[in-house]
This record gives sequence, C-alpha cells and structure tokens, in this order.
Amino acid sequence: MAPEVKLVVQLQELDNRIEELRREIVSLPKHIAAIEKTLEGHVRKVEADRAALSANQRARKQLELEVQVQEQKASKLKDQMLEARTNEQYRAFQHEIEYCEKGIHKAEDRILDLMGESERLEQNLKAAETALDTEKQQVEAEKQRARERTAADQKALEELQQERQRVVAGLPGEIHAAYERIRKKRKGLAVAEAVDGRCSACHLALRLQFFQDLRRAEQVMFCESCGRILYYNPPESFEDLSSGSPPETHPLETGP
Repeated sequence: MAPEVKLVVQLQELDNRIEELRREIVSLPKHIAAIEKTLEGHVRKVEADRAALSANQRARKQLELEVQVQEQKASKLKDQMLEARTNEQYRAFQHEIEYCEKGIHKAEDRILDLMGESERLEQNLKAAETALDTEKQQVEAEKQRARERTAADQKALEELQQERQRVVAGLPGEIHAAYERIRKKRKGLAVAEAVDGRCSACHLALRLQFFQDLRRAEQVMFCESCGRILYYNPPESFEDLSSGSPPETHPLETGP
C-alpha cells in the first residue's frame, strides 16, 4: 500500500475515533440531565406524599376539635334539658342533643377513615424516602463517573488530535484537501475499503481494470461512483497468518 494511502486510511480512523469521543463528551451532560430530571420528579413525588400526610393530620386534628366542641355543646344541652319546664322545651333540647351526637359520630367515622389513610400514607412515604435516598446516592455516583469519563475522553481527544496533526503533516497537500472536501460532503466518511470488488460505502461494483489498479495500491484512487478514497486490504491465508510470511501476490496484481 502506498504511503499516502496508508496515511489517509489512518487519518480516517483517527477522525472516526475523534467523532466518537466528541459524541460521547456531548452525550454525557445530556445523560446526567436526564437522570437529574428523573430524580427531581421523584423528589416532587415525595414532597407531595409529605404534603398529603400533613393534610391528613391537619384534617384529623380539625375533626377532633369539632368532636370536642360538639361534646361540650351536648353536655351543656343535657344540663339545660334538666331545667326544661315544658315538653316542647324538653323535646327541643333532645333534638339538639341528637343533632350534636350525629355530628360527633360522623366526625369520629371520618377520623377512623383518616387514620387508615394516614397509616398507608406513612408507609408509602417511608418507602419513597428510602428509595429516594438510594437514588440520590446512585445519581451522585453516576455524575462522578461521568465527570471522570469526560476528563478521560478530553485527554484522549487531545492525544488523537495531536496524532491527527502528525498524520496530516505527512500527507501531500492536494490529497489532504481532497480528503477534507470529501469528508465534508459525505458526512465524515471520506475513505472506504474495496471489498469483493465493490465500494463498501456506496456498494457499487468497481470496473475490473479499476479494481486491478486499486489492488496494486500504487497511488490514491477515488471511487468512480461516490468519489470516496478507496483502499484495498489483500486477504491473508491461514498459512500466511501461521508462518508470518507475506501473502502471495494475486495474478491480477502482476498486470498483463
């Protein structure tokens, strides 16, 4: 493979890794924002549970006060009923006492309902608070991992960019310019491998003579369909891999 072809392939690999790192660096804050948003939702749910329990307790206290007031009123009415001089007065006092007692029974029934609801609310709140504490710890740990990962990615990105500068410095200016132009046009993919006589990017078949010239790897060549820089990796046989000897030259590579 010609040196400039090797360099341009290396440049594409570096750019792919650089783009992956940049995407990850951008995605990490979004990931943290998402888990923090989820956490905020759970915090609001716990706060709502606390508010519901407080409202329950306030309602019970209010009803208990009402029961106390009605009991005091009924007690006074009973005392007054003893002093009634007519049957009408007696029945009137009796009616008011019955009204107070109905109010007391109704309030006491509601207090019992609220006590049952309060027990359920307290259990739910306790479970939610425990889960929230665990989630807060998990979120903090995740944020710390994200900070560490971002720092590592930034360091790796700087090293890759330095390596990229060295590779670009070794490329002929016109090849580098062509690479950047194609990369911009083709969404970052300027170099493609020729596999089974086809461009691996656009998947169109290559002309036989073009493919033969590409296999010789004597110069930088461009796909006649999509315009990307093409390269060819000759397959290695099992014997080549075992012995470490270079692969045999395909008859087509020798030319006519």
